[in-house]
Amino acid sequence: MIPHPFGILSRDEVRVLASVCVDDVARLLCTPAAAGTQPSGIQAPGRLELIEALDDPMELNQLFMRNRWSDGLPIVPPTPERVEAMLRGSSLARDAVVASVAPAFRAATPERIAVNAVMAGCHPEYLPVLIAATKAVATPRFNLSGVQSTTNPAAVGLVINGPIAQRLGVNGAGNCLGPGHWANAALGRALRLVLQNIGGALPGDMDKATQGQPGKYTFCCAENEAASPWEPLHVERGYARETSTVTVLAPLGTWSMNTHAKDAADLIRVIGDTMAFPCSSDYVHGGAPWLVLSPEHAHVLKRDGLTKRDVKQRLWEASKLAAARLAAKDLGRVQSARRAELGEITPATMLPISLRPEDISLLVAGGDGTHSVYLPISGHSRSVTGEICA
Repeated sequence: MIPHPFGILSRDEVRVLASVCVDDVARLLCTPAAAGTQPSGIQAPGRLELIEALDDPMELNQLFMRNRWSDGLPIVPPTPERVEAMLRGSSLARDAVVASVAPAFRAATPERIAVNAVMAGCHPEYLPVLIAATKAVATPRFNLSGVQSTTNPAAVGLVINGPIAQRLGVNGAGNCLGPGHWANAALGRALRLVLQNIGGALPGDMDKATQGQPGKYTFCCAENEAASPWEPLHVERGYARETSTVTVLAPLGTWSMNTHAKDAADLIRVIGDTMAFPCSSDYVHGGAPWLVLSPEHAHVLKRDGLTKRDVKQRLWEASKLAAARLAAKDLGRVQSARRAELGEITPATMLPISLRPEDISLLVAGGDGTHSVYLPISGHSRSVTGEICA
């Protein structure tokens, strides 16, 4: 364990701390593992253990909280009957290894995913979405180890595209990131329980978020494809329109952007200025931010002749941040992290938010109104889209 906080220590104090930590690492590497200890790498799924549960809902939920199996909200008891019913939503073998979920690298199987789906209140037809999402978060590009253990308030969000969104009732219109829709709430929560109970990201333990955020309970919506003037996200990423997909992303929060701008240039100017804030980790590493555009804002941009590619290019330019706005320590981090990309970085350097304009993602979602949402993304994470298969 590395003692915290060490961000306020001097370099000499950090050297002393590092020498102790290195000695601990060497000692642990050279100490034979105790009998029965799991080897490194993917942990075998094994068989699920049945426990005797209590009939009283309050006592049962207290049992789950004591064992750290819950997220703090009431759960549906995952009885064998409910898990069997959930497994009927997928054609995969119950013990097939779907993915290895960081940071514990335990094997996720349909059965184990189904347990967490039951707890979150999912219906069996939701299971293929969760299986696809679990595969997607385990993709190296997503950097789940970083997302699960960072001090950033990173949530894991889901965006559902294609026919399955309508079939399951996933909301992509008004209040799509808020309450009121069973599928949105249950799907987002079930994936969070998978990340906690299979991936081992227990709050305050492996999950080191300084404050966290409400999106870590549930974060799920559909794209409002019917109201979008452009091709949907999954079509932009190479899938057929009739294919159902899930996209995983790691948002650090939601910033409401309320503007009545009625022409594209003015709208891009104020959105770009909103994106450019000096405490953003996107500028330190070159990130992959997201914008959830309201249909009204999307149509303003489309009416003035802009494609998605055009919007990304213009936002990439409009969101450049003067390096002088950064804290001195953060400027040093940028100079180390982005020197190969940008060359010499001085306070006068205008920093792009991402390596390329294409790294900015656009999603059209929401209902009526002049509100869009900016989603900063956890530093080294990149969103991943996967097909949902029965």
